[in-house]
Amino acid sequence: MSAMHRPRVLLADDHLLVAEALTSLLSPEFDLVGVVEDGRQMVEAAGRLRPDVIVADIAMPHLNGIDALTRLREDGNHVPVVFLTMHKDATFARRAIEAGASGFVLKHSASVELVAALHAALEGKTYLTPQLAGKVLEAMRHGPSHGSDPAAALTLRQREVVQLLAEGRSAKEIATSLSISTRTVEFHKYQMMETLDLHTNAELIHFAIKNGLVEF
Repeated sequence: MSAMHRPRVLLADDHLLVAEALTSLLSPEFDLVGVVEDGRQMVEAAGRLRPDVIVADIAMPHLNGIDALTRLREDGNHVPVVFLTMHKDATFARRAIEAGASGFVLKHSASVELVAALHAALEGKTYLTPQLAGKVLEAMRHGPSHGSDPAAALTLRQREVVQLLAEGRSAKEIATSLSISTRTVEFHKYQMMETLDLHTNAELIHFAIKNGLVEF
């Protein structure tokens, strides 16, 4: 493959050691056009750098990988996204695939599976790590994930708010970060509490951690 036709990859992962390892893993066949550390940077860089494919972690600050993918699709950007994660729960894989992911690979299998997953994504196919494929396909046969995945009941904006809340931001900081009013932040909080039948900020934060919307 000539250098001119090497696929361009954007890497989104907030762990420096992982990013360095992936750079050496991918460099023989791909051009790494950028490394970003959170979901918002991923959305911005995807528009600016126009990569052919994105490798993203799920758990990232400010905006997790799956919600960053949702934001990309809402912006009309259809770049393939392959998730590389430590989450072995089929719920996350299903959430990723339903959001439009082109691949789901576990970090400990990266050296074996990631390059194959990227080639599949570039060909318009979906790659699902064999360890989870059976569980995910079985779950998807039973229809939308709303029943089994409580986080699916929240809107993208609500998930953004609860992630920032769980990261320790005040309502004022969240409002500034998302360019909305503090009143709107409070409205989203109360809407989520009503939807999820929760009663305190602490319960809401616990929900975010338990359902993988934020990493601790």
